[in-house]
Amino acid sequence: MRRRVLSRSPIQIELFPFLSVLACTIGTLILTIVIVSSQMLGGQQKEVKIVAKTEAGKNQVKTPVYIECRQDGILIHPQQLFVPAASIARTDSAFKQLLDRVSQNRDREYIIVALRPDGFQVFDTVRSLIEKEKINFGYEPFDKNWKLKL
Repeated sequence: MRRRVLSRSPIQIELFPFLSVLACTIGTLILTIVIVSSQMLGGQQKEVKIVAKTEAGKNQVKTPVYIECRQDGILIHPQQLFVPAASIARTDSAFKQLLDRVSQNRDREYIIVALRPDGFQVFDTVRSLIEKEKINFGYEPFDKNWKLKL
């Protein structure tokens, strides 16, 4: 009697489950590195200097007057004079006095507004008052952690 020959199939190791777990782990680590790096870079307070230039890249002949729009009001630079949001449009406010001065010197001065992320409502009021006086102005979005350096 003949013996049956058992055919042995070679042992196969499937690596797909291991590789999928490894890929998920690497992806999670990359995501963690990106989040930590962005928090480290974004959390630093920067000093930002605004330089008034024309579209051609040349400095303006006019002198800029800087104001900063925040949620609670505006800050007039370089005097660091704060005007609350409720009194911006009042005729006796420091902002209206500034507008009167710039309006009289509109051929030599204009206004640059540093716009904080929480200051859009105040900016709408400020912008309408500036446009009403027909004063040239520009605005620059400003991160909440940045500090205006003149």
